Amino acid sequence: MTAAVCARGLTKHYGKSKAVDNLSFEIQPGRIVGLIGANGSGKTTTLKAILGLIPAEGELKALGLDPRAQRDALMQDVSFIADVAILPRWIKVHELIKFMEGVHPKFDRIKAERYIANTKIQSHMRVKELSKGMVVQLHLALIMAVNAKLLILDEPTLGLDILYRKQFYRSLLEDYFDADKTIIITTHQIEEIEHVVSDLIFINKKRIVLQKSMDSMATRFIEVDVSAEQLSAAQALQPIDQRNVLGKNILLFDGVATDTLAPLGQIRIPSLSDIFVASLKGTTV
Repeated sequence: MTAAVCARGLTKHYGKSKAVDNLSFEIQPGRIVGLIGANGSGKTTTLKAILGLIPAEGELKALGLDPRAQRDALMQDVSFIADVAILPRWIKVHELIKFMEGVHPKFDRIKAERYIANTKIQSHMRVKELSKGMVVQLHLALIMAVNAKLLILDEPTLGLDILYRKQFYRSLLEDYFDADKTIIITTHQIEEIEHVVSDLIFINKKRIVLQKSMDSMATRFIEVDVSAEQLSAAQALQPIDQRNVLGKNILLFDGVATDTLAPLGQIRIPSLSDIFVASLKGTTV
């Protein structure tokens, strides 16, 4: 099976500085991938390289095409939502939908109107009359109405209230996604995508520090509330992170058997946020 995205040694320089450094990864078709990293870690640069918006060194294929040389062909099957929604302020909503229908052969007008019907946006409104959140909603509706094989979402819910964020991800799973589509999502709201993504890529300091499926994450990482009496024994097992919360010692382990950890305290599956924070502290996986 041809990978939806494949990178080998992907590197991008801006002058003497590296925006990404020797990234290698594969994203298989039909997966929803969370690309997670702190500000300046290289997430957006990676997305721009995949989209052919910037030149980069190394091997790179998206949908079997080289974005740097075959971008026009690639964009026939790609939709992209940037972290800032920019739409013509003078245009009316129904005019924008008609325009999209005329310029993109894979745009589904009925689907766009169905997405918009779940908002407070009216077809006669001009973009300049919409709130910031409504502009984001409109932008999402237009992009998700394109029947693309690869959907790239860069902070898609930035500026939205919590109710519409939940609705957006529900629509993404129930109405948009299928086995023929691949989705890449970057977001700072890690907890929002925890139950959406099938795979994770963590980037820290321009490099990939973790690339795993969610299934393997659930069996690999374990968090334990350790009593003071058991703390030395727990620390001897080399946790990848340790923090104190309301007097409790909470230790995060990578690849240590549940049977080994169970006598040390209450065990649970850690959140993605906790695993990500541990990766920022220097854990390489």
